[in-house]
Amino acid sequence: MPVLGILSDQKMEKFRPSHAIKPSMNIALQKPWTQERFFSWVESQDMRHEFDGFRPVAMTVDNIAHSRLIRNLSFVLTARLRGKPCEPMGVDAGVETVNKAVRYPDALVTCAKTENASYLVPGVVVVFEVVSPTSGQTDRITKVREYAAVPTIRRYIIVESSSAGLTVMERGDGNDPWTTTVLTIDDILYLPEIGIEVAVAEIYENIEFSDQEDVTS
Repeated sequence: MPVLGILSDQKMEKFRPSHAIKPSMNIALQKPWTQERFFSWVESQDMRHEFDGFRPVAMTVDNIAHSRLIRNLSFVLTARLRGKPCEPMGVDAGVETVNKAVRYPDALVTCAKTENASYLVPGVVVVFEVVSPTSGQTDRITKVREYAAVPTIRRYIIVESSSAGLTVMERGDGNDPWTTTVLTIDDILYLPEIGIEVAVAEIYENIEFSDQEDVTS
């Protein structure tokens, strides 16, 4: 029976399948990252990323409807909350969830004092996510669980981008389960946690969908 010797690295390359040779970046990403490493790394990236608690996750490129919905959310929240103690923030405001993961909602409201140099927003009370064609599973499943783990978050609103409608998850405090309500274009979104209300039609202002008329007409 022949005895197998130890092959040199150069000889082993002849027997190693090509798919076994991984780029150094992929090898690095197989190891859990820290939040600090993520914040340091993401500053130099062209694409936007979230942090799932283990490694960076690239965020999807969104369509025009998605962009307009974010703009409308920013406008109505800023207008309603001007002069009030709670502050709306946009897509660059990070929220820490489970396992020190970092999510960037499409809009959020905090009622806590925030530091300019901080990467994370404390005291987040309301969170909005606009669903894109590729983010549905994350927004409807993963982030439902993650935002539920943040005790200060009282309301999570999922905004549809292919039709006019909201899925609103609310709770009395951080220990309660979500109660879910679906709103249509004719409804009012009540946000008692921050003392305002918004007509759903305002969120969809000047947005048309291929299978219906202008939602504000």
